[in-house]
Amino acid sequence: MTRLFSESAVEDVAGKKEQWEEKIYQADQESGKVFETLSGLPVEPLYTPVHTSEMDYLRDLGFPGQEPYVRGVYPTMYRGRTWTMRQLAGFGPPEETNRRYKFLLREGATGINGVFDYPTLRGFDSTDPLARADAGRGGVAIDTIEDMRILFEGIDIDRISTSLVTCQPICNIIVQSMYFALARMRRIPLHKLAGTSQNDFLMETAITVSPELLPPAFSFKLCCDAVEFCTSHVPRWNPVSFAGYNYREAGCSAAQEIAFVIANATSCCEELIRRGLEIDSFAPRLSFFLSAHSDFFEEIAKYRAARRIWFRIMKERFRAKNPRSMTFRFHVQTAGVALTAQQPLNNISRAAYHALSAVLGGAQSVHIDGYDEALCTPTELSSLTALRTNQILQLETRVTHTIDPLGGSYFVEELTNRLEEKTLGLIEEVEGMGGIVKAAETGWIHREISNSAYGYQQAIESGRMPVVGVNCYRMEDEALPVELFEVPETLKIQEEKLEKIKDERSATQVRQAQDAVARCCERGGNLMEVMVEAVEARITEGEISGVLKASYGTWEPPLF
Repeated sequence: MTRLFSESAVEDVAGKKEQWEEKIYQADQESGKVFETLSGLPVEPLYTPVHTSEMDYLRDLGFPGQEPYVRGVYPTMYRGRTWTMRQLAGFGPPEETNRRYKFLLREGATGINGVFDYPTLRGFDSTDPLARADAGRGGVAIDTIEDMRILFEGIDIDRISTSLVTCQPICNIIVQSMYFALARMRRIPLHKLAGTSQNDFLMETAITVSPELLPPAFSFKLCCDAVEFCTSHVPRWNPVSFAGYNYREAGCSAAQEIAFVIANATSCCEELIRRGLEIDSFAPRLSFFLSAHSDFFEEIAKYRAARRIWFRIMKERFRAKNPRSMTFRFHVQTAGVALTAQQPLNNISRAAYHALSAVLGGAQSVHIDGYDEALCTPTELSSLTALRTNQILQLETRVTHTIDPLGGSYFVEELTNRLEEKTLGLIEEVEGMGGIVKAAETGWIHREISNSAYGYQQAIESGRMPVVGVNCYRMEDEALPVELFEVPETLKIQEEKLEKIKDERSATQVRQAQDAVARCCERGGNLMEVMVEAVEARITEGEISGVLKASYGTWEPPLF
């Protein structure tokens, strides 16, 4: 055992703390306030060695880059390599987003983080009657491989890491295939591509639900198909980024966020092993996407707890041998749900604090939200301000000079332990139902998120959770101090492109591509194996997703 304090010292501190509470500290009793984290964990007035007396330093903390990775997944962390500044961008037609990508790269962004519009994410063409009103909104519109070509025109995709925020597997299996097909058209070997796809089946079935959903089991299959394909053909690509950020935006607590991503990832590992893959062949490329919310210390503890839980699951349950399989690597986006439409410039401060918690928690890449994101798609100015915030944090604050500076804090270590306990309890519940797919099919995930979101909103509306500008320090007759971004005309541009493409392409090749996808569905094969070739026929996303829905059927989420 490598405990930090002797039993006699801990007993002495415990006795003196009790005396301090009785004789000196009376503030809580007089104020009647309740002190707790956003997840509802109680917060004591003072933390001492008593709270960490059962911890074994080498077993429970260790060193950066070594088991159990609580203090960081790499030995040197930011002293050796700083986090990637991966600012989110995407709106309108691909021509416009291409310009925004190039602007951010010129200004110092070190990776592309591309978000897609609502129709694209849900498997619809821009012109589909169910989707046309949202063309270009929430992200960039992608209908065919021609749009992918335009989106990355003039960008060396073999030299820069690209994150494709293809949340839903029905989108990812098609759009990621377009990206890989684009590389082949440029004669870039797939093994040279580096990046990440979100590709999370819970996004499709529990978070951003839409008409004509794929059933959870088949959405999950598409997710695993992408992981299997990339393991064989695109070894530098992270084929899934379990999207805890979006769970949190929908209403999850911190503990639910990491419980659901880890339960999801565990199910993915089991499926890929069932397909015949070795754990160490794919696990090093599994990645995670987490939120940085407003409870500063809880967020830091959340990241640390997630690393320890993942390490123990991979080592003890899956018997992984490769250290990279055991490292919980994650990207962070500052919490959009915590931003306010009121007094929007306050969001600059909020997002900066959120990002600081991500960095003190050891994130591998960070996106900082624009101050206007509660109102509109970020303007060029708000995007630049967010990027500069990231750069100031990285270059001026000197937080990169030491590794895990809050490690050893009695409060942070105790909070890490409590979050770990709560998270493990939730994971056990999910596994008791038969895994994450069953939890989605029964509506349990939906209920958990809904109940948590309701509690969060109640806390704001009652005033129990102060939000500056919303329920305290409001400004009457506030004049909006920022310019609102207007999404460029998208539908007409996409309509014209689609009409031209359909006139020029080979109807025979399109039919053959659709038939190849349908046959692959029938035999239960890996769909990405045929998709990368199918999209080269300039078949549209909507045409491919139509084949998937015809083969797998559609699903109505359970009411609750």
